[in-house]
Amino acid sequence: MDGNQVAWIFELNVNDGHDAALRTLMTEMVDATRTGEPGTLDYEWYLSEDGRRLHIYERYADAAATLAHLGNFRERYLTRFFTALTPERMVLYGAPDAAVRSALAQLAPPVMPQVGGFTRHAPAGKTGTR
Repeated sequence: MDGNQVAWIFELNVNDGHDAALRTLMTEMVDATRTGEPGTLDYEWYLSEDGRRLHIYERYADAAATLAHLGNFRERYLTRFFTALTPERMVLYGAPDAAVRSALAQLAPPVMPQVGGFTRHAPAGKTGTR
């Protein structure tokens, strides 16, 4: 991860009776983030096989891109998101500045600065080790 990047893993529980609303919301949020937030580097949603637990992995180019996403989220999706989901845990990675930490303070995520490692992207059409 680049020295200025910010990432997190957000673990949530899917509230009973909100499965369809969650899928609609997810599609809308993923499409809007893909097309309208160029500073979003990764935006991935993972749902448990039983459909009750959701993990969201997000990675941003820098704090400004993170804050742009959080502003869009707050403006467009906050109420529907937290009606369908109950937060369980968030872990914040990288270099969040004071503004990012403040924006996420209510979730009280621990911050884990990067101390080593790298990211490798598979060439287009080349995944796995077959």
